[in-house]
Amino acid sequence: MKYIFEVQIKPGSHAEQYADAWVRASELIQRAPGARGTELHRKIDEPDKLIAIAHWDSKAQRDAMQEKHNPEIDNIIRSAAPFVEIRVLGSYEEAEWVVTPPQAKA
Repeated sequence: MKYIFEVQIKPGSHAEQYADAWVRASELIQRAPGARGTELHRKIDEPDKLIAIAHWDSKAQRDAMQEKHNPEIDNIIRSAAPFVEIRVLGSYEEAEWVVTPPQAKA
């Protein structure tokens, strides 16, 4: 399962500020049962827009982690709030099948 959200960096702030908070929070979140890693990507031609993807074994495990309200994680998130706007895109299942084009012949 993937939990995906968009991060808009506010004017006068920098993506690196959020990335620092992201790494610190992610290190703690990844200790939770079912956590399978995180990714943070900067949008091409829009350096103040990021997409965050957290991988989980299941939505139930992600929800359980969030319900525990780890004060350290909450503090990190609050510290980043003044310089970002977060828009949750949602929870997505892993693909049941993947379609790829045939290999091009050289």
